[in-house]
Amino acid sequence: MNGNGKKLPGSLAKDARIASWVAIEADGTVTVRTGKVEIGQGIRTAVAMIAAEELDVAMARIRVVSGITGEVVDEGVTSGSGSMEQTGRALRQVTAEARAALMAKAAAHLGVDAATLEVEDGTVRSPATNSQVTYWELQGGQAFVGEATGAVAPKDPASYTLVGKRMVEIDAVAKVTGGAAFIHDLAMDGLVHGRVVRPPSQGAKLLSVDAAAARRLEGVIEVVESGSFLGIVATDEWQAIKARDALALSAQWEESARLPDEDNISAWLIDNESAAHPVIDGTPQDAPVSAIAVPEGAAKTLEASYTRPYHMHASLGPSAAVALFADGRLTVHSPSQGPYPLARALAGSLGLENDAITIIHVQGAGCYGHNGADDVSLDAALLAQAVPGRPVRLQWTRADEHLWEPYGPAMVVMTNASLDNDGKIIDWNLDLWSTTHQGRPRPTTATHSSLLADWYREPVRARPVAKPNFSNESGAHRNAWSTYDLPRQRVVSHFVAKTPLRTSSFRGLGNYANIFAIESFMDELAQAAGIDPLEFRLAHLGDERGRAVLNAAAEAIGWPPGGPGSGTGKGIAFNRYKNAKAYAAVAMEVEVNEENGEIIVKRAVVAGDAGQVVSADGLACQLEGGVIQAISWTLKERVRFGPQRVTSADWESYPILTFTEAPMVECILLNQPGLPYLGAGEGSQGPGGAALANAVFNATGVRLREIPFTPERVKRMMVAAGRGP
Repeated sequence: MNGNGKKLPGSLAKDARIASWVAIEADGTVTVRTGKVEIGQGIRTAVAMIAAEELDVAMARIRVVSGITGEVVDEGVTSGSGSMEQTGRALRQVTAEARAALMAKAAAHLGVDAATLEVEDGTVRSPATNSQVTYWELQGGQAFVGEATGAVAPKDPASYTLVGKRMVEIDAVAKVTGGAAFIHDLAMDGLVHGRVVRPPSQGAKLLSVDAAAARRLEGVIEVVESGSFLGIVATDEWQAIKARDALALSAQWEESARLPDEDNISAWLIDNESAAHPVIDGTPQDAPVSAIAVPEGAAKTLEASYTRPYHMHASLGPSAAVALFADGRLTVHSPSQGPYPLARALAGSLGLENDAITIIHVQGAGCYGHNGADDVSLDAALLAQAVPGRPVRLQWTRADEHLWEPYGPAMVVMTNASLDNDGKIIDWNLDLWSTTHQGRPRPTTATHSSLLADWYREPVRARPVAKPNFSNESGAHRNAWSTYDLPRQRVVSHFVAKTPLRTSSFRGLGNYANIFAIESFMDELAQAAGIDPLEFRLAHLGDERGRAVLNAAAEAIGWPPGGPGSGTGKGIAFNRYKNAKAYAAVAMEVEVNEENGEIIVKRAVVAGDAGQVVSADGLACQLEGGVIQAISWTLKERVRFGPQRVTSADWESYPILTFTEAPMVECILLNQPGLPYLGAGEGSQGPGGAALANAVFNATGVRLREIPFTPERVKRMMVAAGRGP
């Protein structure tokens, strides 16, 4: 709220000062500041479009500063599809107010009524007097005074000339020409290179290492040895790699990890001690759990169990960071999704004050969720402290990335529902089991840390204790509460505190598994009721915007499909992300080879409603990318591990969808001018996986409920169902 108690939109509630968000520079440019960071979702382009639209300046004049602690508003972590709702809404309001302040200045300067002025690319004209003045003359180099009031109305969407259009991403040229677009490309004077030696498995302890021999190697500047943490600093990257390998060969470890049976992880989740909490309207309750009871009037009752394995982010570019420790201050260039939370965590880890640390966000190579970006930042900082005054570039290896990043948790979702004689759902039950989805950086204490290196170096800090998440639409229960109109809905989250593998926030959190289960089960219920799957959904969905995306996707894919068993099939699925953000419906057409069990996705359609569209390209890319990632998760991805350690150390042991396997994805945007922005970055993965499962059933008559749908698993299921050789 502002000083008058008026509620302000988005992150203006955290800082309403106009100068914190926008500045008119003397060189004829406009600086826009945001605490949200670019992770491939196009937020920098979107906020630039919003500012250019509201201020009436050309896009080329906008300079976006994001994710630099001390220079931008602390907007927490860029996650949960919240950037447009938080920073987008804030910037729309604050730039509208900045324009109003500029108009008032221009009116006084020109001696005319502000209402009579016109603006074109920052030049303010008075048609009555034929006089003009520019923003740069009025404000250039001076900070705006005062706070946003909320009293200034932003532009009417009917007058938009930029917002809602297709716009090339502002750093696209650097990305496609090999420019300095990513953290891996960062270069600076005096740069040296670091590497770390990881243990062979979680919990392993270092018994001995020949650090003296490593120090004698060519180019080695320093060897950092602290407890079970080992690091190398060398003059160039190849020397650092060779020294790391030599150090790793000399290290002797004691391993203690005892992991559950990977093939029975679902049973492990259900059989372990768990805390059960009923979920009401998306929020877990600390209350008793009711039993499932078949209601009076039930004509049919169905139940099913769906599972997902551990998934990894598997970022295409391994995590990297550059750290400089000088004069008691630490500066880290990092791809972290939360610069301020990372700074607070590093301060506790390194014994520094918060204001002695600056985090400068630089894009990483692909990640929605908590990957190794924060961990590699601490790695780089530790090595930088060992060589003060020298910037240390530290990049993980592929094995580091695959074996040590926080994974997306395995989940089990059990459903149970009853239909009446008319094929309507009269009772709905969903029980889910999962470990924690929370592990992002938090302030480090003397005893606990969420950063990897702190678990091994001296003094050793323990991981934070995993606790049930009671936040609305968060953690494992995200989208477990169905969007459909159901007369009785019973949802229970079973929190398993024990975590055999390190897990944390993964794109969509529980949404992917929950929507996979819900939308697969909706198809199964439709089949039992003898009703077309699309019509069955529409009969249980009163939300007109939800109905619109379903109908749009169905029309584009060519609904209805043929009957089950032809070898080719179509499927459809829907969700409203978090039951409050973007609507998305996905339809797919697949072909299943009954000889070898291979599934080929021939076509995919995604229809999305994210409220007012800002950057049409950015929104489409998020929805299309979500579908592609869902296909990869559903067909291929699974973290492999044995009794002692994770074995998915490379792309062969953790395959992802290839370019030749990816289908063309058609995206339909249902623009809603004037309605609030709705987060869309995580809206299409859940329905993407379910649409694929439903299409496979339509093609084969075989229902797949266990992810991934590998050819071996598909063939086994088809043989069990009496199909295939």
